[in-house]
Amino acid sequence: MPNRREVISTLVVLPLASLAACADDAADPDGAGGGATGTGGADGAGGAGGTGQGGVGGGSSSTGPGTDWASGGTSAMDDPDAYPDPFADDLVAPCAPMPAATLGPCYAATLERRDISEGRPGLPVRLALRIVDGGCAPRAGVVVDVWHTSNRGLYSGDDAASACTLGDEDAIAARFFRGTQTTDAEGRVAFDTCYPGWYGGRTIHFHVSIREGAATLRTTQLFFEQALTQEIFAAHPDYAPSGQPDTTNQSDAFYFVESVLETERMLDGAMLAHGTIAV
Repeated sequence: MPNRREVISTLVVLPLASLAACADDAADPDGAGGGATGTGGADGAGGAGGTGQGGVGGGSSSTGPGTDWASGGTSAMDDPDAYPDPFADDLVAPCAPMPAATLGPCYAATLERRDISEGRPGLPVRLALRIVDGGCAPRAGVVVDVWHTSNRGLYSGDDAASACTLGDEDAIAARFFRGTQTTDAEGRVAFDTCYPGWYGGRTIHFHVSIREGAATLRTTQLFFEQALTQEIFAAHPDYAPSGQPDTTNQSDAFYFVESVLETERMLDGAMLAHGTIAV
């Protein structure tokens, strides 16, 4: 079987012109297009957006040895609903749209649920997102679709591109680390998941697509502070066996600093990762 780093990394070195064939995402500068069961183009960015408060902003990653983080997946979280409110601040308009991206070849059919881990191992993460418009007003009732890799760097789903699962039977049969939630009156959603793993040619990232009815409002990616990723892959038992990722934020062709999540370590050792996305 080909090495997963070699195979999946070939998906991210496609010339940018090839992204024009990626459904509606490349045709729409806002990254719109695709649906709950559609597929997209290369696993990378489809365009650049502005900076500002609509972006997630700089992270505040925790410090200390990686073994201080919880392990074993979301079952290690004591009471994630009791974690502090990361959105106590008031936004000041305007909120710049998040840089756009394509769905990518690893998109697959998903499920509506909060815990998207399906019991897989990893550092537990409560991913809290706030969706707003350009005037910083909350977008209620929009669907937020999230997907990412396991700690082993594999995507799930028999309808994802074969390079995303690398023939792994468990990954093909599962839907792990995929899910949707609908924003509340304050434009908020939360997912219980795990810190993503890595594969060749990409830095650690989440994929997010935001839809209202049949319309895609924004497809984008979210990232972590580089020091945090290095800490986790140096010492965390669920990640250290993979070694350090071969691609950093700065060397990733599709990274944008506006989309770095803020993070905090909770008392139970889980991570609270949060950000605001303007659409």
